[in-house]
Amino acid sequence: MKQKLVTALVIIVCFIFQCTIFKGLALASISPNLLLIFTTSMGFMRGEREGLVIGFFCGLLMDIFFGSLLGFYALLYMFLGYGSGLFHMIFYDEDIKLPMIWIALSELVYGLSIYFFLFLMRSRFEFGYYFIHIILPELIYTVALTIVLYRPIQKLNSLLEYLKGDTIRDYHTTSAMVGQAENQTEEL
Repeated sequence: MKQKLVTALVIIVCFIFQCTIFKGLALASISPNLLLIFTTSMGFMRGEREGLVIGFFCGLLMDIFFGSLLGFYALLYMFLGYGSGLFHMIFYDEDIKLPMIWIALSELVYGLSIYFFLFLMRSRFEFGYYFIHIILPELIYTVALTIVLYRPIQKLNSLLEYLKGDTIRDYHTTSAMVGQAENQTEEL
């Protein structure tokens, strides 16, 4: 229960920061997507189900406050959270390159989906302008902020696993434990 409350609180804080502080720090009217960073990072660290659920609630907040279609952002964030959760098995705590690449790809898919479903469908064909002035700067800004926020999100993940009562998944510890178990069975 504590884990869910902390996650809900972080989603609300990310939403508030994205809509207030980072709108004030916008460069050329472009601000980073904190909810996407959080959704993708948590999906990557915790798996498909967590990414899907966190993505749904992040997207639902966007739908309620900014969406013209209820459920569009929720569905989009759910897909991005689930997609990042597919890479959960190759997650390695010290490596930031793969999560950054995946967050960049998620931001690209997010921007292209927004363009396709909200602009192209309404006969707005200025893709080059939209890509150069909206998608690319937001992608760069989001990835730059990911460099700063990824380690605190990892620490938050450790806290959430502690609140849940799970042990932190560590490849080296798990491998050592498997090796010890094999040695004990050989002795028997």
